Amino acid sequence: MSKLKSYQGLGAVVTGASSGIGRELALRLATRGAEVALVARRKEQLEELVAQITSQGGRAVALPCDVSDRRAVEASASFALERLGKVDLLINNAGYGRHRDFISSDVADMEQMMRTNYLGSLYWAHALLPSMLEHGSGWMVFMASVAGRIAPPGEGAYSATKFATVGLAESLSIEVEDAGVHVLTVCPGTVRTDFFDDEALRAMPAAARRSMVEAGQVADAVLWALGRGKRMITYPRKLSGAYLVKALMPGLFRAGVKRATL
Repeated sequence: MSKLKSYQGLGAVVTGASSGIGRELALRLATRGAEVALVARRKEQLEELVAQITSQGGRAVALPCDVSDRRAVEASASFALERLGKVDLLINNAGYGRHRDFISSDVADMEQMMRTNYLGSLYWAHALLPSMLEHGSGWMVFMASVAGRIAPPGEGAYSATKFATVGLAESLSIEVEDAGVHVLTVCPGTVRTDFFDDEALRAMPAAARRSMVEAGQVADAVLWALGRGKRMITYPRKLSGAYLVKALMPGLFRAGVKRATL
């Protein structure tokens, strides 16, 4: 169990840094003394974030990259290692989702979702892990979802990407922890970001809308978990009770999900 207590002088890569949870994490890391490579497709937003961080005395570099493109990730990872000197922390946060039933979903879009949400994390982890193993230390964060452990109707393709992410992160954690690399899997509930458009919010049960959390709260939870050497967290923590109900009373749990979502 490796606790990350200080970010001073660390090199960090944050994917999906142009908005939402990734942006909030990048700001917090820079404030705490890390030099941050900001990864996303939207170059303009990244450059605005770099300007904000540097104006506050932090250090950051924009690294435009489509995480679903393996060659682009490999090139960006090489640049990050050269620019930062060493990448101590990788936060795999880039991703997107849809809220529609499976039969209405576009297959090409579902394929792209898997490439972005799952393969993007796999590409970045595979590109940076050798350097971490060489140095005998490092931290990797995989932003999964409660939907990566409980699959709600209308989010089949998205849930599949997050179930895959959880599986990769859990396996990798066991493989590399004795070599000094710590892996944290984060499973947020519903977060108030661009992920939920007006249509999705209208379709969401009232209880789910009331339980939404802010991106900054999730970012704080990630840093809290890293500081305590956690391997997996669910945020808000109360949602983790649903995993136990699912395991012990699957029929009751299934009926409850149907009532709440259909």
